[in-house]
Amino acid sequence: MRYLVVVEKGPTSFGAYVPDLPGCIAVGETREEVLAAIHEAIEFHLEGLKQDGAPIPPPTSSSEVVEVAA
Repeated sequence: MRYLVVVEKGPTSFGAYVPDLPGCIAVGETREEVLAAIHEAIEFHLEGLKQDGAPIPPPTSSSEVVEVAA
Protein backbone atom coordinates (compact mmCIF):
# COMPACT_ATOMS: atom_id res chain seq x y z
CA MET A 1 0.00 0.00 0.00
CA ARG A 2 1.08 3.56 -0.62
CA TYR A 3 -0.07 6.11 1.96
CA LEU A 4 0.25 9.88 1.61
CA VAL A 5 2.64 11.25 4.24
CA VAL A 6 2.60 14.95 5.09
CA VAL A 7 5.98 16.28 6.24
CA GLU A 8 6.18 19.63 8.00
CA LYS A 9 9.32 21.55 8.98
CA GLY A 10 9.21 23.15 12.41
CA PRO A 11 11.67 25.55 14.04
CA THR A 12 13.93 22.75 15.31
CA SER A 13 12.65 19.48 13.83
CA PHE A 14 10.41 17.80 11.28
CA GLY A 15 7.03 16.22 11.86
CA ALA A 16 5.07 13.79 9.70
CA TYR A 17 1.58 12.35 9.73
CA VAL A 18 -0.61 10.10 7.59
CA PRO A 19 -4.07 11.57 6.85
CA ASP A 20 -5.55 8.12 6.18
CA LEU A 21 -4.25 6.71 9.48
CA PRO A 22 -5.41 9.04 12.28
CA GLY A 23 -2.91 9.10 15.14
CA CYS A 24 -0.02 7.83 13.01
CA ILE A 25 2.66 10.47 13.51
CA ALA A 26 6.43 10.80 13.79
CA VAL A 27 9.10 13.39 14.50
CA GLY A 28 12.77 13.66 13.61
CA GLU A 29 15.63 16.10 13.55
CA THR A 30 16.03 15.80 9.77
CA ARG A 31 13.71 15.08 6.85
CA GLU A 32 15.41 11.73 6.31
CA GLU A 33 15.00 10.83 9.99
CA VAL A 34 11.30 11.68 10.06
CA LEU A 35 10.66 9.73 6.85
CA ALA A 36 12.33 6.65 8.33
CA ALA A 37 10.35 7.12 11.55
CA ILE A 38 6.99 7.51 9.80
CA HIS A 39 7.68 4.37 7.76
CA GLU A 40 8.14 2.44 10.99
CA ALA A 41 5.11 4.16 12.52
CA ILE A 42 2.91 3.11 9.60
CA GLU A 43 4.03 -0.51 9.89
CA PHE A 44 3.45 -0.45 13.67
CA HIS A 45 0.03 1.20 13.24
CA LEU A 46 -1.12 -1.35 10.66
CA GLU A 47 0.13 -4.25 12.78
CA GLY A 48 -1.85 -2.90 15.74
CA LEU A 49 -5.00 -2.66 13.64
CA LYS A 50 -4.53 -6.27 12.46
CA GLN A 51 -4.02 -7.52 16.02
CA ASP A 52 -7.18 -5.72 17.12
CA GLY A 53 -9.14 -7.22 14.23
CA ALA A 54 -9.83 -3.73 12.89
CA PRO A 55 -10.02 -3.05 9.16
CA ILE A 56 -6.98 -1.57 7.42
CA PRO A 57 -8.01 1.82 5.99
CA PRO A 58 -7.32 2.01 2.28
CA PRO A 59 -5.14 4.87 1.07
CA THR A 60 -7.49 7.56 -0.25
CA SER A 61 -5.68 10.87 0.31
CA SER A 62 -3.86 12.60 -2.48
CA SER A 63 -1.97 15.85 -2.87
CA GLU A 64 -1.43 18.61 -5.37
CA VAL A 65 0.96 21.52 -5.46
CA VAL A 66 -0.82 24.76 -6.31
CA GLU A 67 1.25 27.62 -7.63
CA VAL A 68 0.18 31.19 -6.82
CA ALA A 69 1.80 34.57 -7.19
CA ALA A 70 3.16 35.85 -3.89
